[in-house]
Amino acid sequence: MVTPTSLLNLDRQLCFALYSSSLAMTKAYKPLLAELGITYPQYLVMLALWQHSPLGVGELGARLNLDSGTLTPLAKRLQVMGLIDRNRCEHDERNVEISLTAAGKLLQARAEPLPLCILQLTGLQIPQLESLTSQLKTLRDELVANTQTRATAANHSVSPNPNPTPTAEHTPGN
Repeated sequence: MVTPTSLLNLDRQLCFALYSSSLAMTKAYKPLLAELGITYPQYLVMLALWQHSPLGVGELGARLNLDSGTLTPLAKRLQVMGLIDRNRCEHDERNVEISLTAAGKLLQARAEPLPLCILQLTGLQIPQLESLTSQLKTLRDELVANTQTRATAANHSVSPNPNPTPTAEHTPGN
């Protein structure tokens, strides 16, 4: 039986499973990325740019879910490292475009083995990994949409039920 107290059990929390998994994933990447001379957040920036370059700072921030206060220092460091260039857009100098340098493009070849190394560390097969990734993206998108909906509702003085009663099929951990 689910009780209010059992709902607060740490091991039943989706948030903790995601948080601790994220920490474990970052820890798994750390030695691999050290060989490339970059950090995990820098790797994410490079992944986005290897997929689409150049990108405006706003586009890159949206793609990575990072605000400019977080992204700008990352980009500056990657520029100092010679992996990217940051230039004002010719048609609108208010915007900055980030593009790969030759060294940034060469780093991609060195990074190509990383996803398979991580796959091995997870113990998952490719179909399982793809399914999990898809589920996590759906979860993220739902959380973003519902958080925005709740914020909009709060701005219009509509408050959701603060004490929802979980049903057996909708309890955390089920």
